[in-house]
Amino acid sequence: VQLVESGGGSVQTGGSLRLSCFHSAFKYATYSLGWFRQVGGKEREGMATIKPNGSTTYADSVKGRFTISTDNAQNTLYLQKNTLKTEDTAMYYCAAETPPLGWVLPGPPPPAFFTYWGQGTQVTVSS
Repeated sequence: VQLVESGGGSVQTGGSLRLSCFHSAFKYATYSLGWFRQVGGKEREGMATIKPNGSTTYADSVKGRFTISTDNAQNTLYLQKNTLKTEDTAMYYCAAETPPLGWVLPGPPPPAFFTYWGQGTQVTVSS
């Protein structure tokens, strides 16, 4: 079971990108969904999550710049990334989990809370 990300690429600082994540079988409206990123051998970090009720959470580092959304009819999850910085360079992954996530603290939960993952899409931001 795998999700498929797309939309990564190279962009200059201040630019924008929109990542997409598609799965043909999942009914996204019934899943908790998230975007994570990973730099090299560092731990995968949660960027944004969206629940079936539409509520969203964001990491402080991307709040106000990134927007997570879904098109449930198309079974597609999006991450709109604006005002990109060099530190946003990373491999980006989407993830899905059947609710409830069981996470009550502020911000996105750790990767261990998600079962289903995509293969990742690389984003490189240069100055």
